[in-house]
Amino acid sequence: MNSVSSMAFVHPEARLGDNVIVEPFAYIDSNTEIGDGTRVMTQATVLFGARIGKNCTIFPHATIAGIPQDLKFQGEDTLAIIGDNTIIRECATVNRGTASKGFTKVGDGCLIMAYSHVAHDCVLNNHVILGNTTQLAGEVEIDDYAIISGGSLAHQFSKIGAHVMIQGGSRISKDIPPFVMVGREPITYVGLNIVGLRRRGFNSERINSIQEVYRFLYMSGYNISQAVERIEQELPESDDRELILHFIRTSSRGIIRGNMEG
Repeated sequence: MNSVSSMAFVHPEARLGDNVIVEPFAYIDSNTEIGDGTRVMTQATVLFGARIGKNCTIFPHATIAGIPQDLKFQGEDTLAIIGDNTIIRECATVNRGTASKGFTKVGDGCLIMAYSHVAHDCVLNNHVILGNTTQLAGEVEIDDYAIISGGSLAHQFSKIGAHVMIQGGSRISKDIPPFVMVGREPITYVGLNIVGLRRRGFNSERINSIQEVYRFLYMSGYNISQAVERIEQELPESDDRELILHFIRTSSRGIIRGNMEG
């Protein structure tokens, strides 16, 4: 049974699952869907085009599916999709997509901390964490288990790989390949995210194999093209190696630099 406060506004065309909680002064627009067990807290706003999964929590003053802050947006019918078991904290905003993708997506098990912004057409995969006040420009892509610490800024079209840890206050203007820690100013590779990888079940052999790939990329003195060629020639194939190489080959902005690069 749902628990919807008489002091909340829920549009008659909104679709609510089972056991949804809507607290006083929340606003839920038409063309919205909210999954089973989700809680929309007081003064949270769920606008036209929102698709919220199961067992989510939307904290006070958060806004889901606001129209894009993009002058190219012409009122097209687009979505903001929130996966299951995701938490959107106070005053965070997730905008709808534009004609570019048609949707903005935040995956399952994510944590979007207070005052963070997810702009139009961003795609966040599963178990991503955005620290407080992190700001993502349009069409940023973030892979599974990435952690972007508080106060970071990501440039439009940036890509951030899986299992990445990014230092707070970072300005992300280049793509960040999987498994790494990055920080400093300007942002650079500072090592593998070893603690995060161990927490997610990576054994020492697997971590060492990933380390070898990055030794060629950032500690050999080769440029990126030369390093990729040497990696293919000298290191055994593995899923992790191929994930890193595919990320580099498909990077439109180029990947971040390493400390030893000139």
